[in-house]
Amino acid sequence: MTNFDQRLSIPIQRLPHAGDLPLPTYQSSGAAGADLAAAVPLTQPIVIAPGARALVPTGFAIALPPGLEAQIRPRSGLAVRHGITILNAPGTIDSDYRGEVQVLLVNLGDETFEVRRAERIAQMVIARVAAAEWQETAQLPETVRGGGGFGSTGMTSS
Repeated sequence: MTNFDQRLSIPIQRLPHAGDLPLPTYQSSGAAGADLAAAVPLTQPIVIAPGARALVPTGFAIALPPGLEAQIRPRSGLAVRHGITILNAPGTIDSDYRGEVQVLLVNLGDETFEVRRAERIAQMVIARVAAAEWQETAQLPETVRGGGGFGSTGMTSS
């Protein structure tokens, strides 16, 4: 459970195949993300070969209020020990989505990885978002950086 001043009430539905699994759980008082457990069958772990990916169910659905998103992020322990990460990190759960939250894992490691029931596979961060109202213009305001792209802010001029 977290120690943050403001708590958001978010409806969550546990799905039938996840009756024994924990809901998203904060592992420490300062944790930004709640850990998500794999809702795979006990006798049928998902096997991810090196270089392969798999969509892993979590066994729950949520109803986020407008103006919020759920960001699905990798767990650092899985990444450092096994090379397991999230292919589209961070994955976004939109406020109007009502299906099961699933996690797209990829194995960047050298060995096959088994995702077992109740294993913590990802973390979910709730974040505020703003919708933009686009204002088309013929010219954008100037900045020092300008149109400098990838790596341009770390370069020095000689």
